[in-house]
Amino acid sequence: MSPPLGATSGNFELDAIHRSGVSVDRRTWLLEHHVPSRGYFFAARRPSCKELAFARRLRHRGNGMSANLKQLTKRRPGSREEAAFLDLWRTCDLLSRGFAPLLKSEDISVSQYNVLRILRGPPDGLPRGEIASRMITRDPDVTRLLDRMEKRGLISRSRDTKDRRTVIGKITPEGLKLLARLDEPIREIHRKQLGHLGRNRLWALTELVSDARANVE
Repeated sequence: MSPPLGATSGNFELDAIHRSGVSVDRRTWLLEHHVPSRGYFFAARRPSCKELAFARRLRHRGNGMSANLKQLTKRRPGSREEAAFLDLWRTCDLLSRGFAPLLKSEDISVSQYNVLRILRGPPDGLPRGEIASRMITRDPDVTRLLDRMEKRGLISRSRDTKDRRTVIGKITPEGLKLLARLDEPIREIHRKQLGHLGRNRLWALTELVSDARANVE
């Protein structure tokens, strides 16, 4: 099929030129100037030396950018520390997914469950700052977190009798009941997730993770 004739672009009457008949420099100039091809390249006139030089500079610049992009995207060898970190991260995410549906069924978040576990121990409760420091995952706004839990009746808060500036949080009977419902199902999930390791390997794993954490806490 012969290429169409008489195609126009702007104020020029263009002659259709087959792809194979166009030099690389001329083709680059045409593409850079957004001349439509529809399967063919079109030219109103032969590009000037200045235009060809400009096209060459653009092409070389594009080659340089491609080389830089290849360098940036080149896969680099990872360190042992990086591999260990990624394995810990991936494992933590997978294990956390295991009990997420259970917490959702009780309409509490992981952070709220963490707070309930923290407050179950001390009978006199803990200040807000102490609760925040003991949390496994740091919450950006512990005050709002405690507000939501107090509205649900899971915790109570009161001013410290010795220091009125300090607010003490305590777990309520309702919060204890919620934890009691969750205790055994969560223990069963943990047994399914990690029980296959056995007692000795679990102990060794705990020691290794504790040593790793001690260097960054």
